[in-house]
Amino acid sequence: MNIMFTVPLEVLMFPKPAAASAAVLLIVAGLISVSKPQPASAATCSVLFDDFQYSSSADPALAARHWTVRTGGGGPGIPGASWLASNVTFPVVDGQKVLQLSSYTDGTGAGTAQTEVYHQRKFFEGTYASRVRFADTPIAGNDGDRIVETFFTITPLAYSMDPSYGEIDFEYLANGGWGETGSAFFETTWETYQPDPWVADNVHAVQRRSYNGWHDLVAQVSGGRVKYFIDGTLVADHGDKFYPETPMSINYNLWFIDSSGHSGGRSTYIQQVDWLYFAGNEVISGDVARNRVNAYRGIGTSHVDTVGTAGTCPDPGGGGPISPSTWYSVVNKTSGKCVDARAAGTANGTAIQQYTCNNTYAQQYQFQPTGGSNVRINSRNNSAQVLDVSGVSTADNAVVHLWAYVGGGNQQWTPVSEGNGYYHFVAVHSGKCLDVPASSTADSVQLVQYTCNGTGAQSFRLVAQP
Repeated sequence: MNIMFTVPLEVLMFPKPAAASAAVLLIVAGLISVSKPQPASAATCSVLFDDFQYSSSADPALAARHWTVRTGGGGPGIPGASWLASNVTFPVVDGQKVLQLSSYTDGTGAGTAQTEVYHQRKFFEGTYASRVRFADTPIAGNDGDRIVETFFTITPLAYSMDPSYGEIDFEYLANGGWGETGSAFFETTWETYQPDPWVADNVHAVQRRSYNGWHDLVAQVSGGRVKYFIDGTLVADHGDKFYPETPMSINYNLWFIDSSGHSGGRSTYIQQVDWLYFAGNEVISGDVARNRVNAYRGIGTSHVDTVGTAGTCPDPGGGGPISPSTWYSVVNKTSGKCVDARAAGTANGTAIQQYTCNNTYAQQYQFQPTGGSNVRINSRNNSAQVLDVSGVSTADNAVVHLWAYVGGGNQQWTPVSEGNGYYHFVAVHSGKCLDVPASSTADSVQLVQYTCNGTGAQSFRLVAQP
């Protein structure tokens, strides 16, 4: 195994701002009378979401939201290099603002400017997810520089071999370095290190190929393991003494290992970030993180930070009452996928499944009161068709499909508010809950009824549609 001989990225970290204020929860209260759980209170939330809707590195909202744009000098990177706030910009890419880091070098320390942006140190166990664009070539100048493009978390080193130090790194080397001669992607988890003489105590994995372009990066930190995913594929699994012990900051950094690959003139490289999502004390997939991001974007929410506040999150389903005249997408909490009529079917027996949300009528439903707290759930493709438990079964795992409404208890559901915008739906005839079997996150899994158990597989939020 190759050992990475590079100075960890915290070498010149700066004091961190104070904790963020809590976001306001949009309470969901029904026009339709719904049953309430005991106790019927809003769930607390530990989330950081940022869509990077800023004007420049001088935008006061950056500091107010506890981001720091690094300035000054120091490592890592080419000795004598500077760190410039002006290298951080927020251009529009494909119709969406992004965070852009731009670093350049002419092969000298005085002619090198590197870039770093970091959040305060308050993040620990949970899921770290970000959509990042890596570049294999510069936007100006000659190629070949040993550039490092990153997304990472870190606890600063208090002293040599500090056991409380921690670092979780995604580091892409477009032009090699650290013993690699070509493109290489490192995932490294640190126990600690000593700067002089250099001693590194870490473990890493590496993929030797190009990652030019956009990629979803996920680090799951839970149960003594740090698991790294790129575009949904598990690429590293570290634990034991390398598992972090203390809260960390979240960082993006674009820097040069050295000037050995430089071939003259000034070369400028960029890295872009579409979004950042952190879920505290929750292990989720990249698909779920991305669907939650899309839900926030859908209601115009560009920033949420309740980490360390015991606060509550805005309802990404849009908040407000369940209206009998509104069509809704129904999104599962565990998978982030939508309740869907298979193949956009409208006939009796069409399977009700979960599928990647796509805003089609096959994924839109209306909740019509049938008496008391009960509703029928109509399909927008054919409002005469409703969600129906097959065969009026009362058994676990009886499938749910579309069927023409005739007023049966197996065609009526009681929405039960869980707080924070989520519901579970109880079949009137059986008392069992609408459920995604085995908490699956896959497309095309048919929904069933199952004994209510309070899991995310039975938890859904409603997203109003035009």
